[in-house]
Amino acid sequence: MPTKQANFPESSLGWHLGAQAYTFKNFTFTEAVDKIESCGLRYVEAYPQQKIGGGIDEKMGPRMSERSKQYVRDLLKKKNITVEAYGVVKAKDDAEWEEIFAFAKSMGVKTITCEPDVRSLDAVSRLCDKYDIKAAIHNHPKPSYYWNPDTVLESLKGKSTRMGAAADIGHWVRSGLDPVECLKKLEGKIYHLHFKDLNEKNNKKAHDVHWGTGVNNIPGVLAELKRQGFKGMISAEYEYNWDNNVPDVTQSVINFRDIVKSLK
Repeated sequence: MPTKQANFPESSLGWHLGAQAYTFKNFTFTEAVDKIESCGLRYVEAYPQQKIGGGIDEKMGPRMSERSKQYVRDLLKKKNITVEAYGVVKAKDDAEWEEIFAFAKSMGVKTITCEPDVRSLDAVSRLCDKYDIKAAIHNHPKPSYYWNPDTVLESLKGKSTRMGAAADIGHWVRSGLDPVECLKKLEGKIYHLHFKDLNEKNNKKAHDVHWGTGVNNIPGVLAELKRQGFKGMISAEYEYNWDNNVPDVTQSVINFRDIVKSLK
């Protein structure tokens, strides 16, 4: 019988390899969980407004009924998958941020991936401490506000230690940035990752390829995360071949674990 360590070599590094459910946005959350399990993954980052499925006519988010929440809890327990994160979210005001944090707490979420307006940063910081949940600022490609890690760092000054970065290495590459150098800038502040490998640098239309076969320097990224002692979730976010990307994610996971085993 293979050991957990053999099946999940990233576990010894404190890495929770899973998937952003948005990878399977063309399906319900119930179907996405099945797909995540079939890829050899044990963690999920839920995303707002995905249909729940499984006979539940509601969508993921703070407006879910208690019945729907319990269905999701039971589904995840049955599949032995943990909902580690929720996002990427924005909110119009402090009251909506409070709703998001209360919902995340009710579902056992450890990290909210988000892109707060500058005026909301203090409120998010307070809510992190109130609910004991991390908030990780996510970067979309330029010209989005947080595309450059320098902006993320500036936004974290004076905020709760529970606030950090959700590093999307694919969007950095789309913005013409070096993901390893970006990770170095954010050392100690990286709480979550969206993991991608792309076919082309500095092109917003670049598409996902199997991890380790593109331009993102995946071995270098993983070596840097290990050097930093990163602990947390690494979300596969494969935004290509939307209707049939389970084989792509599965191969990417295999490649990832092979690289992890080779790290010195």
